[in-house]
Amino acid sequence: MIKALLTIDDVSSKNTPAIVDYLEEKKIPVIMFMVGQWAENRPEELIYALKHGIVVGNHSYTHPNFSKLSFEECKQEIDKNEEVLNRFYEKAGVERKFRPFRFPYGDKGGENKERIQEYLADRGFDKVKDTQITYPWWKEQGLNRDIDTFWTFDFAEYNIRRGSGFSKDDVMARIHDMNVESPMLKDGGSHLILLHAHDETEELVPGYYKLFIDELLKNGVEFVNPEFIHL
Repeated sequence: MIKALLTIDDVSSKNTPAIVDYLEEKKIPVIMFMVGQWAENRPEELIYALKHGIVVGNHSYTHPNFSKLSFEECKQEIDKNEEVLNRFYEKAGVERKFRPFRFPYGDKGGENKERIQEYLADRGFDKVKDTQITYPWWKEQGLNRDIDTFWTFDFAEYNIRRGSGFSKDDVMARIHDMNVESPMLKDGGSHLILLHAHDETEELVPGYYKLFIDELLKNGVEFVNPEFIHL
């Protein structure tokens, strides 16, 4: 058996409600991570996700590389997005029970990494439970100690763009690749999966999220509910 927790970055987008409907139909739990600047441009789509019970976490306000920012700028990105996210929860009439955080691009802040981790702890962010992840590299890189939410498998479907030479077939190849540190389809595996809510991908591969998630379901992946550790 293969178990996986689905996470989706970069909400809000035009296709966010359709993704929510699909996941609801398939009874697949998810954590979505919101970019405040983008969600402010598509507020109804974000509120739709919240009203359908989706846990939405903080993905910064403008989606920068944190290693290119000062520590003060990093804090501003986190705090401004917190304000926006709290407003959305309030407008949706939904209690905000959990507060996961994910760095844009998985960029943990370079020389400011430890200070940011301490700041996330001080600000009461929740760590997604990852004790089920047993890949050696997860602990070797200290990901088991970090508060932010990283991933074990990235579909990389955001590379599907005009002229990129990257296609849905490349995503399928990633899914089936057994020659990596944490193969997606190796029996007994546990994963944190990364997908994105991108209208650009939707334009080129309509229903891309269905295509790729259905492939996992077809190969015996069981999606699990997120659990959180409050530090």
